[in-house]
Amino acid sequence: MRWVIDPVSGEHVNDLPRGGPLAARLPLLSPGSLGAEQQAVYDALTGGPRAAGGDPADSRAKARALGFMDGEGRLLGPFNAMLYSPAVGMPLQDLGAALRFRTAFTKREREIATLVVAACLRSDYEWYAHERLGRRAGLREDELDALREGRAPMLADARERLVHEAARQLVAERDLADAVYAEAVATLGRPALVELVTLVGYYTALATQLRVFRVGVPDGEPAPSWPGPDAADGAAHGE
Repeated sequence: MRWVIDPVSGEHVNDLPRGGPLAARLPLLSPGSLGAEQQAVYDALTGGPRAAGGDPADSRAKARALGFMDGEGRLLGPFNAMLYSPAVGMPLQDLGAALRFRTAFTKREREIATLVVAACLRSDYEWYAHERLGRRAGLREDELDALREGRAPMLADARERLVHEAARQLVAERDLADAVYAEAVATLGRPALVELVTLVGYYTALATQLRVFRVGVPDGEPAPSWPGPDAADGAAHGE
């Protein structure tokens, strides 16, 4: 029998249940169940720059501390999905590593841009992971609060202010105003602007995956408190 969803009376994707734990759509894959190509992606994620350590045990400990591996060694957040399609997962994780570790941005600048994406899209896991990285990069609590609430933080550095505004426009408008574009070219340079546009697109793609596959924060961790009347929606949507 072929099932067809009525386009009028079918499921509305925004009508997700309010509150309660999320029913993830992709079961977490155990390390012992992985094929050779999946194992290569797993090793790249857990042994690469995200969780670099002196030996595999150190790398796994760091991965657990950063919140992208559970106690059984299974990958959390967007990384579990990468294992399901190694042909896409391997280049995707490499792009993520390039954006995090091989761009012209400071750690603060990179985390400001990433947190703008997480907050605009109300992506719970993305915020959870990068709030922690933002603190390590030196973002203060008042700066994190402003980013989470969709306000412009009081940034003393002109480059950081530009990164924030450009990232905000890219998420909200899918474009840059002429004035912001010209200032970004003058301040950051064209290569860094290409990196910024790509970074915003990458984390937007991950936020979409997290939403579709109903991935929330790790068990036992609080979801971010989003402002506004629909503050509960982010947690309910697994963003």
